[in-house]
Amino acid sequence: MTATLGTRNVYGETLVELARTNKDIVVLDADLSGSTMTKLFAGDFPDRFFNMGVSEQDMMGTAAGLALAGKIPFVSTFAIFAAGRAWEQVRQAIAYPKLNVKIVASHGGITVGEDGVSHQMTEDLGIMRVIPNMTVIVPADGVEVKEIMRVALNTEGPFYIRTSRMKFPVIFPDGVSFEIGRGTVVNEGSDITIIALGLMVSESLKAAKLLKTKGISARVVNMSTLKPIDENLIISCARETGAIVTAEEHSTIGGLGSAVCEVISENYPVPVKRIGIQDRFCMSGTGDELLDCYGLRAAEIARASEDVLIQKGAR
Repeated sequence: MTATLGTRNVYGETLVELARTNKDIVVLDADLSGSTMTKLFAGDFPDRFFNMGVSEQDMMGTAAGLALAGKIPFVSTFAIFAAGRAWEQVRQAIAYPKLNVKIVASHGGITVGEDGVSHQMTEDLGIMRVIPNMTVIVPADGVEVKEIMRVALNTEGPFYIRTSRMKFPVIFPDGVSFEIGRGTVVNEGSDITIIALGLMVSESLKAAKLLKTKGISARVVNMSTLKPIDENLIISCARETGAIVTAEEHSTIGGLGSAVCEVISENYPVPVKRIGIQDRFCMSGTGDELLDCYGLRAAEIARASEDVLIQKGAR
């Protein structure tokens, strides 16, 4: 049985680990530390933890002030509030002056589950990647979270890192390397490339196995850095396989699919199919039920791959 980890859980644990050796780390939360897992930091470092209450916009402004004072603020709440409610403050107070604030938003996508549409943030990656100076990252598993956190801590400037409520499969071994702006090939293939981020990387690996039974060789790329995106890798995949499918737990408008299409259309046009939320609000349900309902599964990725191969002219 494949091991699973919660990316938000690993975030909380890693914060504590990093804070033991870096006294400049401070953490702000908006009354959701039990869900974002910053409660672990609060327990060990109560004098460096600030519960801002249900005041996300003020929290972003306070984080900006702490950054100006030389601290390294990690700011957490649900993605719907971090990217949605506080977007203006993130833009004006953090990104514009390029302050060293790390926004780690949990409960991204539809796998927040039963809380329903009011908490299902499927637009955050799009609206955060359009902000200048902002680095946008979505870890593929819990192991990658640890490395992303270390890199973010040691890289000056604003970050938006999305974690999930739902646990999903572990892909990488402990100590996997992470470099901002670099995608990684996690499965070699020559007929088609599947580019994914977040939990959709594990679904894409399953899709590659399904395609292999039909004689189709699928390359799978983990594009955990959405911005700056790895243009060179995308272009080389287009040249080498001639067809691309993208997979994300996000709207197909503005997120990974859009970013990949931007690169492809300007550099090396090939057929592309985008798997994600199709311009709609979603129902309430468990994470697994919603992934099934909206086609964010390996079988749908595999079907899309076959469709794109027909466009390519290979089948």
